[in-house]
Amino acid sequence: MAPWALLSPGVLVRTGHTVLTWGITLVLFLHDTELRQWEEQGELLLPLTFLFLVLGSLLLYLAVSLMDPGYVNTQPQPQEPKEEQTAMVPQGIALRRCRYCLVLQPLRARHCRDCRRCVRRYDHHCPWMENCVGERNHPLFVAYLALQLVVLLWGLYLAWSGLQFFQPWGLWLRSRGLLFATFLLLSFFSLVAGLLLASHLYLVASNTTTWEFISSHRIAYLRQRTSNPFNRGLTRNLAHFFCGWPSGSWETLWAEEEVEEGSSQAV
Repeated sequence: MAPWALLSPGVLVRTGHTVLTWGITLVLFLHDTELRQWEEQGELLLPLTFLFLVLGSLLLYLAVSLMDPGYVNTQPQPQEPKEEQTAMVPQGIALRRCRYCLVLQPLRARHCRDCRRCVRRYDHHCPWMENCVGERNHPLFVAYLALQLVVLLWGLYLAWSGLQFFQPWGLWLRSRGLLFATFLLLSFFSLVAGLLLASHLYLVASNTTTWEFISSHRIAYLRQRTSNPFNRGLTRNLAHFFCGWPSGSWETLWAEEEVEEGSSQAV
Protein backbone atom coordinates (compact mmCIF):
# COMPACT_ATOMS: atom_id res chain seq x y z
CA MET A 1 0.00 0.00 0.00
CA ALA A 2 1.30 3.43 -0.92
CA PRO A 3 2.08 5.75 2.05
CA TRP A 4 -0.35 8.41 0.82
CA ALA A 5 -3.18 5.85 0.85
CA LEU A 6 -2.98 5.92 4.66
CA LEU A 7 -3.84 9.63 4.53
CA SER A 8 -6.89 9.28 2.29
CA PRO A 9 -10.01 11.25 3.29
CA GLY A 10 -11.80 8.06 4.32
CA VAL A 11 -9.02 6.98 6.69
CA LEU A 12 -8.74 10.46 8.19
CA VAL A 13 -12.49 10.84 8.73
CA ARG A 14 -12.93 7.39 10.30
CA THR A 15 -9.86 7.84 12.49
CA GLY A 16 -11.13 11.24 13.62
CA HIS A 17 -14.55 9.81 14.46
CA THR A 18 -13.01 6.96 16.45
CA VAL A 19 -10.64 9.25 18.39
CA LEU A 20 -13.45 11.73 19.10
CA THR A 21 -15.80 8.95 20.30
CA TRP A 22 -13.33 7.46 22.78
CA GLY A 23 -12.03 10.91 23.77
CA ILE A 24 -15.50 12.06 24.82
CA THR A 25 -16.09 8.75 26.62
CA LEU A 26 -12.81 9.20 28.52
CA VAL A 27 -13.76 12.74 29.58
CA LEU A 28 -17.06 11.44 31.00
CA PHE A 29 -15.21 8.78 33.00
CA LEU A 30 -12.45 11.06 34.33
CA HIS A 31 -14.69 13.88 35.57
CA ASP A 32 -17.02 13.72 38.54
CA THR A 33 -20.06 12.56 36.60
CA GLU A 34 -22.61 9.94 37.59
CA LEU A 35 -20.66 7.53 35.39
CA ARG A 36 -17.60 7.85 37.61
CA GLN A 37 -19.70 7.76 40.76
CA TRP A 38 -21.28 4.46 39.68
CA GLU A 39 -17.82 3.08 39.01
CA GLU A 40 -16.45 4.16 42.40
CA GLN A 41 -19.46 2.66 44.17
CA GLY A 42 -18.90 -0.66 42.44
CA GLU A 43 -22.13 -0.40 40.40
CA LEU A 44 -20.65 -1.54 37.10
CA LEU A 45 -23.80 -2.50 35.20
CA LEU A 46 -24.62 0.99 33.91
CA PRO A 47 -21.00 1.97 33.06
CA LEU A 48 -20.54 -1.32 31.18
CA THR A 49 -23.87 -0.81 29.38
CA PHE A 50 -22.77 2.67 28.34
CA LEU A 51 -19.44 1.33 27.05
CA PHE A 52 -21.25 -1.44 25.18
CA LEU A 53 -23.53 1.09 23.46
CA VAL A 54 -20.57 3.31 22.56
CA LEU A 55 -18.74 0.32 21.08
CA GLY A 56 -21.89 -0.77 19.22
CA SER A 57 -22.37 2.67 17.69
CA LEU A 58 -18.73 2.77 16.62
CA LEU A 59 -18.92 -0.67 15.00
CA LEU A 60 -22.12 0.30 13.16
CA TYR A 61 -20.43 3.49 11.97
CA LEU A 62 -17.47 1.54 10.59
CA ALA A 63 -19.75 -1.06 8.99
CA VAL A 64 -21.81 1.57 7.16
CA SER A 65 -18.77 3.58 6.10
CA LEU A 66 -16.77 0.60 4.81
CA MET A 67 -19.43 -1.56 3.15
CA ASP A 68 -20.54 -1.51 -0.47
CA PRO A 69 -23.55 0.87 -0.55
CA GLY A 70 -24.95 -0.89 -3.62
CA TYR A 71 -22.65 -0.07 -6.49
CA VAL A 72 -23.98 -0.84 -9.97
CA ASN A 73 -21.85 -3.54 -11.54
CA THR A 74 -19.63 -2.04 -14.23
CA GLN A 75 -18.46 -5.41 -15.56
CA PRO A 76 -20.55 -6.99 -18.36
CA GLN A 77 -22.40 -10.14 -17.37
CA PRO A 78 -21.42 -12.97 -19.78
CA GLN A 79 -24.82 -14.71 -19.68
CA GLU A 80 -26.98 -11.59 -19.92
CA PRO A 81 -26.94 -10.12 -23.45
CA LYS A 82 -28.15 -6.57 -23.85
CA GLU A 83 -31.38 -7.74 -25.47
CA GLU A 84 -32.25 -9.85 -22.40
CA GLN A 85 -31.45 -6.99 -20.01
CA THR A 86 -33.70 -4.65 -21.98
CA ALA A 87 -36.49 -7.22 -22.07
CA MET A 88 -36.48 -7.39 -18.27
CA VAL A 89 -37.39 -3.68 -18.07
CA PRO A 90 -41.13 -2.93 -18.36
CA GLN A 91 -42.23 -0.90 -21.38
CA GLY A 92 -42.45 2.83 -20.84
CA ILE A 93 -39.31 3.04 -18.70
CA ALA A 94 -36.32 4.53 -20.44
CA LEU A 95 -33.20 3.69 -18.45
CA ARG A 96 -30.41 6.21 -18.93
CA ARG A 97 -26.75 5.46 -19.48
CA CYS A 98 -24.36 7.12 -17.06
CA ARG A 99 -22.13 9.59 -18.86
CA TYR A 100 -19.30 9.03 -16.36
CA CYS A 101 -18.98 5.23 -15.97
CA LEU A 102 -21.13 4.34 -19.04
CA VAL A 103 -23.29 1.75 -17.27
CA LEU A 104 -27.03 1.43 -17.82
CA GLN A 105 -28.44 2.88 -14.62
CA PRO A 106 -31.26 0.99 -12.89
CA LEU A 107 -34.21 3.06 -11.72
CA ARG A 108 -33.37 5.21 -8.64
CA ALA A 109 -29.62 4.85 -9.21
CA ARG A 110 -27.34 7.87 -9.46
CA HIS A 111 -23.68 8.47 -10.12
CA CYS A 112 -21.68 9.71 -7.13
CA ARG A 113 -18.77 11.91 -8.14
CA ASP A 114 -17.03 11.35 -4.81
CA CYS A 115 -17.15 7.54 -5.04
CA ARG A 116 -16.91 7.63 -8.87
CA ARG A 117 -19.50 4.88 -9.10
CA CYS A 118 -23.22 4.58 -9.76
CA VAL A 119 -25.14 3.61 -6.61
CA ARG A 120 -28.46 1.72 -6.51
CA ARG A 121 -31.29 3.57 -4.74
CA TYR A 122 -28.91 6.44 -4.14
CA ASP A 123 -29.76 8.48 -1.04
CA HIS A 124 -26.76 10.77 -0.48
CA HIS A 125 -23.01 10.85 -0.05
CA CYS A 126 -22.19 11.21 3.65
CA PRO A 127 -18.99 13.23 4.20
CA TRP A 128 -18.83 12.14 7.87
CA MET A 129 -18.52 8.53 6.70
CA GLU A 130 -16.78 9.23 3.38
CA ASN A 131 -19.14 6.77 1.74
CA CYS A 132 -22.45 6.76 -0.09
CA VAL A 133 -25.70 5.76 1.56
CA GLY A 134 -27.54 3.52 -0.87
CA GLU A 135 -29.65 0.41 -1.25
CA ARG A 136 -27.39 -1.94 0.72
CA ASN A 137 -26.30 0.17 3.70
CA HIS A 138 -29.25 2.55 4.18
CA PRO A 139 -31.02 0.32 6.76
CA LEU A 140 -27.80 0.05 8.78
CA PHE A 141 -27.35 3.82 8.46
CA VAL A 142 -30.76 4.42 10.06
CA ALA A 143 -29.95 1.88 12.80
CA TYR A 144 -26.64 3.67 13.40
CA LEU A 145 -28.39 7.04 13.73
CA ALA A 146 -30.85 5.60 16.27
CA LEU A 147 -28.14 4.00 18.41
CA GLN A 148 -25.87 7.03 18.11
CA LEU A 149 -28.67 9.31 19.29
CA VAL A 150 -29.24 7.11 22.37
CA VAL A 151 -25.51 7.27 23.20
CA LEU A 152 -25.36 11.03 22.64
CA LEU A 153 -28.39 11.77 24.82
CA TRP A 154 -27.08 9.54 27.61
CA GLY A 155 -23.66 11.19 27.32
CA LEU A 156 -25.33 14.60 27.40
CA TYR A 157 -27.07 13.70 30.66
CA LEU A 158 -23.83 12.38 32.16
CA ALA A 159 -21.93 15.53 31.20
CA TRP A 160 -24.63 17.71 32.76
CA SER A 161 -24.48 15.67 35.99
CA GLY A 162 -20.82 16.55 36.42
CA LEU A 163 -20.92 20.31 35.71
CA GLN A 164 -21.93 21.36 39.27
CA PHE A 165 -21.83 25.15 38.89
CA PHE A 166 -20.07 27.15 41.62
CA GLN A 167 -18.24 30.46 42.08
CA PRO A 168 -15.76 31.92 41.40
CA TRP A 169 -16.36 31.23 37.73
CA GLY A 170 -12.65 31.23 36.90
CA LEU A 171 -12.04 28.29 39.23
CA TRP A 172 -15.12 26.51 37.89
CA LEU A 173 -13.94 26.99 34.31
CA ARG A 174 -10.50 25.57 35.11
CA SER A 175 -11.95 22.48 36.77
CA ARG A 176 -15.00 21.95 34.53
CA GLY A 177 -13.98 23.66 31.27
CA LEU A 178 -13.24 20.45 29.36
CA LEU A 179 -16.44 18.83 30.57
CA PHE A 180 -18.44 21.94 29.62
CA ALA A 181 -16.91 21.88 26.12
CA THR A 182 -17.87 18.20 25.91
CA PHE A 183 -21.42 19.09 26.97
CA LEU A 184 -21.68 21.69 24.18
CA LEU A 185 -20.26 19.25 21.64
CA LEU A 186 -22.70 16.53 22.68
CA SER A 187 -25.58 19.02 22.48
CA PHE A 188 -24.68 19.89 18.89
CA PHE A 189 -24.19 16.27 17.83
CA SER A 190 -27.47 15.25 19.51
CA LEU A 191 -29.35 17.92 17.60
CA VAL A 192 -27.79 16.86 14.27
CA ALA A 193 -28.36 13.14 14.89
CA GLY A 194 -31.95 13.74 15.99
CA LEU A 195 -32.78 15.80 12.91
CA LEU A 196 -31.12 13.27 10.60
CA LEU A 197 -32.94 10.34 12.21
CA ALA A 198 -36.32 12.10 12.03
CA SER A 199 -35.83 13.07 8.38
CA HIS A 200 -34.69 9.59 7.32
CA LEU A 201 -37.56 7.88 9.16
CA TYR A 202 -39.96 10.18 7.32
CA LEU A 203 -38.33 9.37 3.98
CA VAL A 204 -38.29 5.63 4.72
CA ALA A 205 -41.97 5.71 5.70
CA SER A 206 -42.82 7.22 2.31
CA ASN A 207 -40.25 5.16 0.35
CA THR A 208 -38.38 8.24 -0.83
CA THR A 209 -34.67 8.98 -0.87
CA THR A 210 -32.98 12.24 0.07
CA TRP A 211 -31.94 12.75 -3.55
CA GLU A 212 -35.49 12.17 -4.82
CA PHE A 213 -37.00 14.44 -2.16
CA ILE A 214 -34.67 17.34 -2.95
CA SER A 215 -34.42 16.95 -6.74
CA SER A 216 -37.74 15.43 -7.83
CA HIS A 217 -38.13 18.24 -10.41
CA ARG A 218 -34.87 17.11 -12.06
CA ILE A 219 -35.52 13.35 -12.08
CA ALA A 220 -37.17 12.03 -15.26
CA TYR A 221 -39.24 9.29 -13.57
CA LEU A 222 -40.63 11.72 -10.94
CA ARG A 223 -41.05 15.16 -12.47
CA GLN A 224 -44.15 14.21 -14.47
CA ARG A 225 -45.80 12.32 -11.60
CA THR A 226 -48.29 13.76 -9.12
CA SER A 227 -47.40 11.19 -6.45
CA ASN A 228 -44.52 9.00 -5.39
CA PRO A 229 -44.66 5.87 -7.62
CA PHE A 230 -42.77 3.77 -5.06
CA ASN A 231 -44.99 4.46 -2.04
CA ARG A 232 -46.88 1.30 -1.04
CA GLY A 233 -48.12 2.42 2.36
CA LEU A 234 -46.33 2.65 5.70
CA THR A 235 -46.29 -1.06 6.58
CA ARG A 236 -45.06 -2.31 3.20
CA ASN A 237 -42.54 0.53 2.91
CA LEU A 238 -41.00 -0.34 6.27
CA ALA A 239 -41.08 -4.08 5.55
CA HIS A 240 -39.34 -3.58 2.21
CA PHE A 241 -36.74 -1.19 3.62
CA PHE A 242 -35.70 -3.20 6.67
CA CYS A 243 -36.52 -6.77 5.55
CA GLY A 244 -36.44 -6.65 1.75
CA TRP A 245 -40.06 -7.81 1.52
CA PRO A 246 -41.92 -7.80 -0.80
CA SER A 247 -39.04 -8.29 -3.23
CA GLY A 248 -38.94 -6.99 -6.76
CA SER A 249 -37.19 -4.43 -8.92
CA TRP A 250 -37.98 -0.72 -8.77
CA GLU A 251 -38.77 -0.85 -12.50
CA THR A 252 -41.54 -3.37 -11.87
CA LEU A 253 -42.91 -1.35 -8.97
CA TRP A 254 -42.88 1.82 -11.07
CA ALA A 255 -44.68 0.04 -13.94
CA GLU A 256 -47.37 -1.31 -11.58
CA GLU A 257 -48.00 2.17 -10.22
CA GLU A 258 -48.19 3.50 -13.79
CA VAL A 259 -50.86 0.93 -14.64
CA GLU A 260 -52.84 1.68 -11.46
CA GLU A 261 -52.69 5.43 -12.10
CA GLY A 262 -53.81 4.94 -15.69
CA SER A 263 -56.74 2.76 -14.58
CA SER A 264 -57.87 5.30 -11.97
CA GLN A 265 -57.77 8.10 -14.54
CA ALA A 266 -59.78 6.02 -17.01
CA VAL A 267 -62.47 5.45 -14.40
